[in-house]
Amino acid sequence: MNLHQNPSPSQWTGRKSNQVEYWHQAVRTLANLALDQNSAKKVGIMGYAGEEGVKRNQGRLGTIEGPATIRKCLGNLAHHLPASLPLFDYGDVFTWGGDLEASHQVITELTYQLLQSTHFPVWLGGGHDLAFAHGAAVLKYSQEQEKKLGIINLDAHFDLRPLVDGKGHSGSPFYQLASNYPGEFHYLALGIQRAANPKSLFETANQVQAKYLVMEDFRLKHWEYIEEQICWFLDRVDALYLSVDMDGFSSAFAPGVSAPSPMGFDPEVAFKVFDLVAKSKKLISLDVVELNPVYDQDLATARLAARCVEYILRKNFG
Repeated sequence: MNLHQNPSPSQWTGRKSNQVEYWHQAVRTLANLALDQNSAKKVGIMGYAGEEGVKRNQGRLGTIEGPATIRKCLGNLAHHLPASLPLFDYGDVFTWGGDLEASHQVITELTYQLLQSTHFPVWLGGGHDLAFAHGAAVLKYSQEQEKKLGIINLDAHFDLRPLVDGKGHSGSPFYQLASNYPGEFHYLALGIQRAANPKSLFETANQVQAKYLVMEDFRLKHWEYIEEQICWFLDRVDALYLSVDMDGFSSAFAPGVSAPSPMGFDPEVAFKVFDLVAKSKKLISLDVVELNPVYDQDLATARLAARCVEYILRKNFG
């Protein structure tokens, strides 16, 4: 079965202008996965309209609407990327009949094709199980380029939970990557909340040699320490995959997620991390996940997710 859905131009709307001033005017929707093969650098946007992984992880359902909602918020944003940088939307991957693994296979194949054709992949989620499929493709590509890949995840959770009945879920993507690529797994998690991660997950993090900063340390007043830890990590890798889980933000800023928390981090410290990552010139792929529009308030979380995408790309390509 074809698990791909063509992009909808109707999702890209915004203020009218006689010149390209907003994202909805800059993004081109391409049907049937006709990936642009020009050798120049470009951005390939794809959505993961899936929540099976969240369901398996006993989370609140609604993330299936995440990609469309982020697109609508992105479309309204002012466009400050270089005019020479094309933005392509290639549509969504969805899950059929609860077959999460089939969706993951498609995501991995498409991400790898995007990287091979000089795209910078941007995945909009959707459950964080996306990270397993996404990360597998970036690891494969990096290995072929003989580059050591690092993964930075802004999140309240390690997402190192074991499989359930042999199956992955939204809490297991980095456990799966660590298991499948034991010698290539280099992971830094930022914003980990002790109240949301039992001792067993801290033990797993140590077993897979993950680096992490707990929520109490991931605060702007500790920026010098945060910067030191991130720079140490960046210095030891050649390429970077960045994952932004919206449930890492405080629910004051991001109420529309599968697992909200009042004790998350604020946008200011997260955006300073984005700055630091962009300055490294090592970032090659991005996803923003766990937006749940069903529980959002005045599109606050969706707007923040869109701002994350816009800011990271602007800093990375500006």
